[in-house]
This record gives sequence, C-alpha cells and structure tokens, in this order.
Amino acid sequence: MSVRTRYAPSPTGHLHIGGARTALWSYLYAKQLGGQFILRIEDTDLERNVPGAAEEFFNGLRWLGIEWDEGEDVGGPYGPYRCTERLPIYHNYIQQLLNEGKAYRCYCTVEELATDREELDKGAVLGYSGRCRHLTEEERLAFEVQGRSHTIRFRVPAGETIAFHDLVRGIVSFETDGNDFVIVKSNGMPTYNFQVVIDDYLMAITHATRGEEHLSNTPRQIMIYQAFGWEPPQFGHLNLILNEDGKKLSKRDESIIQFISQYRDMGYLPEAILNFLALLGWSPGGEEEILSKEELIQKFSFDRVNKSGSIFDQNKLTWMNSYYIKQADLQRLVQLCIPHLQKAGLIGDNFNREWITRLVGIYQEKITHAGELPEMCRHFFTDEAQWDAEAAEILNEPQVTEVVSAFISATQNSPEWSVEEIKTLLKLVQKETGHKGRALFMTVRAAATGQVHGPDLNESLYLLGRHKVLARLHQIMEVKQARTSN
Repeated sequence: MSVRTRYAPSPTGHLHIGGARTALWSYLYAKQLGGQFILRIEDTDLERNVPGAAEEFFNGLRWLGIEWDEGEDVGGPYGPYRCTERLPIYHNYIQQLLNEGKAYRCYCTVEELATDREELDKGAVLGYSGRCRHLTEEERLAFEVQGRSHTIRFRVPAGETIAFHDLVRGIVSFETDGNDFVIVKSNGMPTYNFQVVIDDYLMAITHATRGEEHLSNTPRQIMIYQAFGWEPPQFGHLNLILNEDGKKLSKRDESIIQFISQYRDMGYLPEAILNFLALLGWSPGGEEEILSKEELIQKFSFDRVNKSGSIFDQNKLTWMNSYYIKQADLQRLVQLCIPHLQKAGLIGDNFNREWITRLVGIYQEKITHAGELPEMCRHFFTDEAQWDAEAAEILNEPQVTEVVSAFISATQNSPEWSVEEIKTLLKLVQKETGHKGRALFMTVRAAATGQVHGPDLNESLYLLGRHKVLARLHQIMEVKQARTSN
C-alpha cells in the first residue's frame, strides 16, 4: 500500500503555526515511507473564505520547505483539489444516500430548531429532535410548495459503538446517540464532515491527521464511510498547542507570534521554524534538537507524538533561529537583511554591497532574526553618535579625555584606515596613556558608537570610517571642554 497523506486547510486566514505543524508531520510521514503528500483546499465555508488565503498557504508551506506531490497548483490524477470545484462529485454521493434512505431532507426552520432544543432538557442536549426524519412524501411536497429551504441530514443509529485506532491515542471509541447531523447546508454546500470523507476516499488518502479538536468529528465521518461500504483511512489526532500558561493557544493571544508569514517577514530562517515545529509535541529520542529536514524525515514517527498538549516556547524558537543564523552562509544572510535595512530607511536601492556584507558579518553572532539588525546597527548610518545611558556613564569617567584625545591624534597621523591599522592605533594609545582593558576599549567604543556593547571593536571602527569616527570623538571633546568652561 502506498502511503498518501494530506493537508486540507480552509482558506479563512493566515497559515497558523498549528496548521503548519500538521502539514509538516503529515509530510514527514509520507516522505519517510516513500509516499505522497497532497494539498487540498477545503473552501466550502463560503462566508469565511478570504481572497488570496490559499495562495498564502502555498507560499508559506513552500517557504518552510514543505512541497506537495499533488494539489491545485501542481495538478495530479485525483483533482480538482479545491472543494468548490468538486460540487458535482459530492451531489452524486448525496443523492445515493437519499436514494438508499441513509439521509433525508430536513425542512425545519431556525425557530423550530430553537424550540426543539429548549424542549430537549432545556438545551442541555444540543441534538436534533428528528421531526423531519419520517416525513411522508405529501408532507415533504407541502414544505416545498411553501418555499421552505432544506438541509440534508444523515441518519444516525442510537446505541452503537464506533471504535478506531488513532495514530497518537490508540483505541478510541464513541457511542452513537441517534442525533442526525447535517451533511448539506441550506445553501447547497456540503458540510466538512461529509466533504472530507468523499475527498479522502476518492483521493485514496491512507492516513488523515488533524488537530485533536476534530476528534469528535471522527465518529460521524466513520459512519459516512460505513454507509458507503468504504474502509476509512487511519486517523491521527494531534495534541493541542498551548501558551506558556498551559491554556489552549488562541489566535487572539498576542503574547505569541502565531502566523508563518509573520516569521518570514521578521527575517526568520525557514529551516529553524521547520525544526522547531517538528519538535513541538514530538520527540526524536535522545538530546539532539537541531535536525535538518532530511533527518526529520528519517526519524519522525507518530508513536513519539505526545498525547498531552505542547507548550509553545517563544524563547526556544528565538534561540533555535539564532543558532541557524550563526550557521548560515553570509551572502544568504546579507540577502535576508537588505530588505529590512531598506524598510528602515538606512539604505536605498544603490548601496555598497561589500560594506553591507561586512556589516552583516559582524552582527551574525548577535542577531536572532534579520529584522533585529536595523536597530542594532543604526548608529553606523547616522552622522552624530547618540549615546545611550551606559555609554554616557562611561564617558563621564576620568580617563576619557586622555584616551579620546590620544586616539584622535593617532588616527589623524595614521596613513591608512584598516582593521589592522586600528589595532595598531589602539596599542599606541595604550602605550601613551597607560590605560588598557575596559578603560581603553570601552571608552573608545562608547565615544565612537554611542554604546558600550557591540560587535568587534576594530571592525566596527573600520566600518564607521575614519571621518565619522573622528567627528564623533571631536564631539565628545567639545562636550568635555564646554563642561570644563562652565
């Protein structure tokens, strides 16, 4: 049997981390077993569909490195891969259930359904009373003449056991309650529970994975499979993603960045997000956490997926991305950082790429994502230094005037400006003033950059340029002289 998994999102918004994780695990499982991964767009919820959302799913998944073997944009033998283009297919199977008496038209109005719910133990049982279950042909025609719209309900037996083996949870069973559920809405659109069965069967899906919130839908889907005499796929219901308080992650929770496009726009690396999502509720065994896509394909298994919820640790993701940035090819990182520098107004379309490359290089060990770089390196693009509180404190120390004056003199007398020459200049200042270590290097850094912490001092001074460094050092001396005069 060839393994066929799928990811079937509704195009109702952005690609969420939970959806991306579901897609990833399904993809890893299929690739490990030499199978196919299918992408299907379930867009039958017309009121909630968002224009362009499907394309964002395509872009987000591809950015992560998740490629599909069949789908709307790549084709395949089981298309169409968008549900609203499959309506004639669904209608044929709906008619089959109606003809066999396994489903029926329900003409109940909203008001009648509300009244029924009140009568069913004052709303405690949110079921259907069955008032249209045994309509005669005359009663049905009378409703049609009245112009009543209708849904289509599936006949559910009472007191039967529906059991299945879940990839994550083992044996799961439910008792049927006789509550006939809707499989076609009044607008003619099939409901999720019906549509997903038809599509998974016709597309030969062997393993259907989704979030655990769908667990209660599974017995309904199995009943539909049984009604057609079909074998259901193997189901897997994946653990919830929780916030740091251990509560189910809400899309309105602003404490966590939740959409893949946000990470892409912030300058995260896709392989870091992929690695992090794979480990969000799954363990490969052992202590190793940095895993490539190829290694994840080799190691992934549903039997190591946690049954309980998984805490989304934003700090761990930040750490993991910073690790990948440190390992990244410098030219790739430069290409990632350039749009952020442009967006911040620090560079335009014409810039010195060699200079930008060296700038990005000295920050490669410090940034956690490319979007951080503009604020960290802004002082390289301003004419005058803006000293932060720590720098201002350093520049009030007694050695500052002597060190800065000596560095100005050494710089003005130097025939060149290079990293090696700057090292020499600092040694000359140390020899002349007797100041070394913190008193020397932190003073020069604070005066020239406005900060006391930062990347390599020699590289920083070189990239600032002789003219800018001298201007800032003179600025410090003028402030010192003005204070002395007063």
